[in-house]
Amino acid sequence: MDDKDLKIIEILQQNARTPYTDIAKILGVTETTVRKRISDMEKKGIIKKYTVEVDPEKLGYRTVTILGMDVEPKHLLEAAKKLAEIPETKWVATSTGDHMIMSEIWARNGEHLLQILTNKVGKIKGIKDLCPAIIMERVK
Repeated sequence: MDDKDLKIIEILQQNARTPYTDIAKILGVTETTVRKRISDMEKKGIIKKYTVEVDPEKLGYRTVTILGMDVEPKHLLEAAKKLAEIPETKWVATSTGDHMIMSEIWARNGEHLLQILTNKVGKIKGIKDLCPAIIMERVK
């Protein structure tokens, strides 16, 4: 992996629909070279998937929360998997630091968030403590 590969990744992270011809112009290489490099990175698992970024507020989710959770250690993976099954959960990760599990939850409003935390997340076996942090504004 070299600087050109890193630049390709940076361009695709900004806009995965960037035409290969545009990437080739930026890098000063041929479109075929870009196509081969991207194909190689896909085969190696460096590029795992192409996705879209959506604005939760425009979908009616006005309360986006990063949720830290403490869990009984023997239930860590089971709890993380159960959390991932909740439709309002957008990502889940096990972590070190202040919390054992971190996730992002989308809710329509504060009342909806309370229902999710109480009726869904709070009922997962092994969950000991919830620490929600509501996102005020996403900067990057």
